[in-house]
Amino acid sequence: MLRYIFANDLDHYPRPRDTMFRDRADQFKARLGWDVSVTPSGEERDEYDALNPLYVIWQGPDGRHGGSMRLLPTTGRVMVNEHFGHLTGGKKIADPSIWECTRFCLARGAAPNVAGALMLAGGEVMRGFGIKQYVGVFDARMVRIYRMIGASPTIVGSMGEGRDQISVGLWGFSDDSRLRVAQRAGLSPEVSELWFWRAVGATSALSA
Repeated sequence: MLRYIFANDLDHYPRPRDTMFRDRADQFKARLGWDVSVTPSGEERDEYDALNPLYVIWQGPDGRHGGSMRLLPTTGRVMVNEHFGHLTGGKKIADPSIWECTRFCLARGAAPNVAGALMLAGGEVMRGFGIKQYVGVFDARMVRIYRMIGASPTIVGSMGEGRDQISVGLWGFSDDSRLRVAQRAGLSPEVSELWFWRAVGATSALSA
């Protein structure tokens, strides 16, 4: 199932929380070799995790993290402005209708539909919070994944070539996109919407 959890509430969900940060270490440090910090307990965390982001988490039947992503409004501190301005020509992205999506993570051995489920969940957040677009930085390997999901971004800027290329992209989410992604994720749009509103009703805030 999909969970929507603000960082301030993560302690209420210790199993998906702990396995998410460990899976992030496995993906970004061990598998991809990114220059990220890993705690002595084997968790990957950074400064943006301290800004009360909204985490979208796919939780398996055993309670473990299967995949996740992190969302923050661009009106505050975000990675694209603080670390990747060279990809946008130095133009700062700061708009209440645009949120940043980072740390898109799939657990090792995740089911094939998890990536699509996360993208569908991102669309639920957009619909529920009145967001028009997401901005995100991604590497070349993600292009195929986005195409497979049916939600390819509009490229704002790129750097590098081949497997070393990194890009900044913008995603919208139309009704047609929602239905297409839901079909590829093998999820009912109605169930996806129900999961979102159940989570939002259980939180004390509607924004990070």
